[in-house]
Amino acid sequence: MTGHITSRLQEALTALKATQQYRQLPNLQHHGQYVISEGKTLLNIASNDYLGLGGDTELQNEFLSQLTQLSVAQMPKMSATSSRLLTGNDAQLQALESELQEWYQTAVGKQDISASKSVLVLNSGYHANLGILPALTALSVKTLILADKLVHASIIDGLRLSQSKLVSYRRYRHNDYEHLATFIEQAAPDIERIIIVTESIFSMDGDRADLCQLVQLKASDARIELYVDEAHAIGVLGHTGLGLAEETQTLADIDYLVGTFGKAFASVGAYIMCDDVVKQWLINRMRPLIFSTALPPINHAWTRFILAKMPMLNNQRAHLVRLSTKLSQAIEPRYRVSQNIQHPHYESPIVPYILGDNASTLAKAQQLQAAGFYALPIRPPTVPTNTARIRLVMNAKLTDEDCEQLIRQL
Repeated sequence: MTGHITSRLQEALTALKATQQYRQLPNLQHHGQYVISEGKTLLNIASNDYLGLGGDTELQNEFLSQLTQLSVAQMPKMSATSSRLLTGNDAQLQALESELQEWYQTAVGKQDISASKSVLVLNSGYHANLGILPALTALSVKTLILADKLVHASIIDGLRLSQSKLVSYRRYRHNDYEHLATFIEQAAPDIERIIIVTESIFSMDGDRADLCQLVQLKASDARIELYVDEAHAIGVLGHTGLGLAEETQTLADIDYLVGTFGKAFASVGAYIMCDDVVKQWLINRMRPLIFSTALPPINHAWTRFILAKMPMLNNQRAHLVRLSTKLSQAIEPRYRVSQNIQHPHYESPIVPYILGDNASTLAKAQQLQAAGFYALPIRPPTVPTNTARIRLVMNAKLTDEDCEQLIRQL
């Protein structure tokens, strides 16, 4: 690297520091619901461990105890060592896909007994969103993708990679379905397919998509397919934890249902639930799947262990509702995403505390950390300009007293 390039990089980093947008990797130790940062023990209200399973040592010990009962030959391996299309399609992975399919069938059974989906497990939510849309649009079909303005960065990257002579995309205003309907009406007659893309719970605002309204829109035009990313709803919503689509009884109407294991599942990986023909197409065309080493079988074994417990965690989900609602209602309207809602109802465990500018947000994060809470500032470009915030995240292991202490600091 030349000295000129080194200097330019340093200048760019200095500019980030000047605008309070410079990021550094933290040095942390985890102890249950706490993290140790710079020698201080802080209550973790920043992670996506919504059910508190990530720090549950009893759960981990139960899993490890089950492993000790296996023979050496049966023990899940520590690495897949290759992609799924080579030698990485381990028995643990295949069993996980089968059990995820059963989970879907159980959840959808009362809604639509004829509905069925195949499941494809992937390495991460980013791998999923980066690869699914480009693979779907590799088919020689003129396609328009319509995505919510606030979808995750991984979806945006997938949109960009999908663009071609036959494929274009537009972004509708966040949760503005009249705006979306206008785009649908404007779609040229030669458009053969329209894919609407949304998150079910939005990662930074913590609000929900109206899946029922999206299903109604889908019914209005035979070209429409629905792609829903349930990353922040899996484990959190639905009677069995399958997300907002389960809760709203829209599972059977969603073409591409994506979820992740790295949040409420306290594991790693992701999945898509889709028609079997779509699964086979993704196996043949989805580059992040084809060209990535599969996750270690030991990780899939842990995910299966958590999946078996997921339908039985309704008490934890109910506690999460109470904590999140209490926190949401305690925040002054001027610090909410929408200042017009006087009595917020439960949307998700993600409760944004909007301060606007970077400096105020950094100062608030430091104040909360000084008070014993591991809270982090979220700044542009992660969120839109002038909406810097503290992303407060509740989890099922927090107590009412934890929540009340946090409220007193706000």
